[in-house]
Amino acid sequence: MQSVWEAVADPHRRKILSLLKGGEMSVSDIHAHFDFSGATLSHHLGKLKAAGLVVTRRKGQQIIYGVHMSVFEEAAQTVSDLFRREEGSS
Repeated sequence: MQSVWEAVADPHRRKILSLLKGGEMSVSDIHAHFDFSGATLSHHLGKLKAAGLVVTRRKGQQIIYGVHMSVFEEAAQTVSDLFRREEGSS
């Protein structure tokens, strides 16, 4: 879970995830939304992939990225559990 929190801590990676909410995108489609280098985008996508937040598939020569929703659901459950009151506590 630590890698998930580290991945979403960066505003560029949050923007990538926000873009992917709308559906799968190629690297070039994602890159069109940023002013930094392809190497920097690759770094950010690598962090997201390592955290399990995105999945990839090949389409010819392109790599297509999509959101891996079950990881988000697990992270949301973790946060919910942190703030859930135990029965009998005030």
